[in-house]
Amino acid sequence: MTLLAYQPAWHGGLLWDDQAHLTRFDLRDVNGLWRIWLDLGATQQYYPVTNSAFWLMYHLWGAGTTGYHLTNIVLHAVSAGLVALILRRLGIPGAVLAAVIFALHPVHVESVAWMSELKNTLSGALYLTAMLMYLRFDRTRQRHLYAIALGTFVLALLSKTVVASLPAALLVIFWWKRGRVRMHDDIVPLAPLFALGIAGGLLTAWVERTMVGASGEAYALTIVERVLVAGRALWFYLGKLVWPADLMFWYPRWHVSQGVWWQYLFPIAALLVVAVFWSARARTRAPLAAALVFGGTLFPALGFLNVYPFRFSYVADHFQYLASLGVITGLAAGATVLLRRWKWPHAIAAATIGIGVLLGLLTWRQAHHYADAETLYRATLEKNPDSWLAHNHLGALLLQRPDADLNEAIAHVDAALRIEPGPESHNNLGLARYRQGRFDDAVRQHREAIRLKPTLAEAHYNLGLSLSALGRHEEAIAAYHDAVRLHSSNAEARHNLANALSSVGQLDAAREQLEIGVALRPESAPIRQNLADTLQRMGRTDEAIAHYEAAIRLNPSSAEIFNNMGVALRRANRLEEAVAAFRESTRLAPNVAMVWTNLGSALEALGRPAEAIDPYQRALARQPESAAAQQNLARARAAAGR
Repeated sequence: MTLLAYQPAWHGGLLWDDQAHLTRFDLRDVNGLWRIWLDLGATQQYYPVTNSAFWLMYHLWGAGTTGYHLTNIVLHAVSAGLVALILRRLGIPGAVLAAVIFALHPVHVESVAWMSELKNTLSGALYLTAMLMYLRFDRTRQRHLYAIALGTFVLALLSKTVVASLPAALLVIFWWKRGRVRMHDDIVPLAPLFALGIAGGLLTAWVERTMVGASGEAYALTIVERVLVAGRALWFYLGKLVWPADLMFWYPRWHVSQGVWWQYLFPIAALLVVAVFWSARARTRAPLAAALVFGGTLFPALGFLNVYPFRFSYVADHFQYLASLGVITGLAAGATVLLRRWKWPHAIAAATIGIGVLLGLLTWRQAHHYADAETLYRATLEKNPDSWLAHNHLGALLLQRPDADLNEAIAHVDAALRIEPGPESHNNLGLARYRQGRFDDAVRQHREAIRLKPTLAEAHYNLGLSLSALGRHEEAIAAYHDAVRLHSSNAEARHNLANALSSVGQLDAAREQLEIGVALRPESAPIRQNLADTLQRMGRTDEAIAHYEAAIRLNPSSAEIFNNMGVALRRANRLEEAVAAFRESTRLAPNVAMVWTNLGSALEALGRPAEAIDPYQRALARQPESAAAQQNLARARAAAGR
């Protein structure tokens, strides 16, 4: 059921920051795997188990996205199965219903259909495995079960530290089951898990602030304002679970102010609900336990700790991936108890199937939004037209397409800049000015983006493009160097850096950049051809020919590649092969005088001037005023005795 519901996302493309999470070029070898574990700054976030999984998947199926998506979906389905096992072990009614709701609830589409959120699906499966093993240990007190639970919990923490709440959730479960928590049997065995969870949480908070960028004015909230965010977020997430309407990738960012009275109603209402559940604990502890698991698991995302996405919105569907289990379990158990009172033997099965089909259809519809980046951004803007991030990314996406509507792209960029005049918006406005040929304006916008955010690699790259267009090659080289320093796996930046280096005669440096570019994007015919052209200019003809052959395999319809390879073959005195390459070039570009001239020249070099006459005539027909073409034809005729 889960695989079918997520079918629209099976072959989904790259979204938002997927490229930053999938394994970069410089991390793809064994040394890169060590860096994933030992270098805090090697990856977007320090989640070495998740990044090792990305590393392994790259070596299994490369850059194709289908394997990544299917892995996410399967992990999510496995987690749903673990939910059923855990609830049955605990004797909670509605175990299968809860598992079906968890598997098919559309609020989880963001976690499952977005490749970057392997963090959620992998850590979730490990979290639930650790919980199941610990519950078995709690019943049997067998040490090997404790060791498995502890080890799996560590792996979960190293996948995503939101799972740090596991020991607290276990204490809530024990209190719900027994009505009390025992020091020796409950708290002491969980102490190592608490210590590991706290350490992991503190490390992640530090990384978010110092390395990811979760600091600055956007995060300058007072403690009162953070409480207001937390109270409102709790009700927001509960609302999306109960009524999953208007789900979107980027929700509007609330304006939080401790001077607005009605914002206090959210945390006050949450406290009142907890108080009611506490007062009812003598009759049933289940509602309070469900609320504590829900709120406790959500705690890292409630606003008390800075996380980077808070710059865009205080809430996101993927934040409540595991936390939703508290509410889902409570609702499924309550519904099952009520259905049992009807004394209809098939009521629970019918309800499970009905709810599963309904949620599955909603998930299937929501998963369509994740088919590609443009679809996702447009779907977001339909529901949140003031999302500067969606405008900005959609504008950038359109600007990168030569066949896209430039006016529409600029309209989205202008909207983003009007809503949020940040570095990304200035960068994209600069790219728009570049597309319009207004290179000086483009340079000003890119420099403003860099001033606001010096680590924005795209702005340095686009600055290099604009400076190159102005002929300011030395400045362009510096900009491209900054771009590849900040984003070492950007093959296009290296390609353009090589062009700028070649323009000032630094051929060896250009060759180095192109070789890295080929390793980054071995499927790119233009980068491969550029490397071959550079090698030919350096006199390394045999190497150039090998790369021309590779470029032709990638793009067999390029007359330019055949022509340039013909030139290299002639220099290598492989004249028959050169003639064959030039003939193919004339077939692909029959209206280009140069390729006919090169063919005639190669035939002359072979001592076949009579055959060279026709190519020279064709070249002259295309350039009738060319003195060189007339001389070539006259020479060939004279040599042929005509």
